[in-house]
Amino acid sequence: MAKGDAETAGVNLGSYLSSIRADRGLTLREVEASTGNEVSNAYLSQIERGVIAKPSARVLGALAEVYRIDNVHLLELAGYVSPARREPLSRRGRTSALAEHNLTPEEEVAMLEYLRWYRHQNRPKR
Repeated sequence: MAKGDAETAGVNLGSYLSSIRADRGLTLREVEASTGNEVSNAYLSQIERGVIAKPSARVLGALAEVYRIDNVHLLELAGYVSPARREPLSRRGRTSALAEHNLTPEEEVAMLEYLRWYRHQNRPKR
C-alpha cells in the first residue's frame, strides 16, 4: 500500500497505534517495559506522531503482541503488505473499525445509536 492509501482511508499507523494504546490505558513507558525495551517510549512516540511512518516488522510485531491486536493489520498500515482485497459489497471477513477498542456494552449501544443517526442524516434525498 502506498503511504497515502491508508491516510486517504482516514487511518494511519501512528494515530491507530495511539488510539489502541489509549484504549488499553497504557503509557509510553509501560509499552516500552511490556515489549522488554524492544520499543522505546521515544520511538513509539515518534511512530504515533507520524515522524516514523514505517517502523520495522519486528517493532510492529512487538506492539501487536502487547496490544493483542492483529499484526497483519499493522503491516498493512505501515505499507509492508497490501490490504486484503474484499468485494465492495461483501461484509464477510470485514471487522469493525472499533473491534480492537474493547468497548463496554454501553459504548457499543451508543455507537450503534450514533450510526443510525448518521445514516439517517446522510441518506439520499428523494
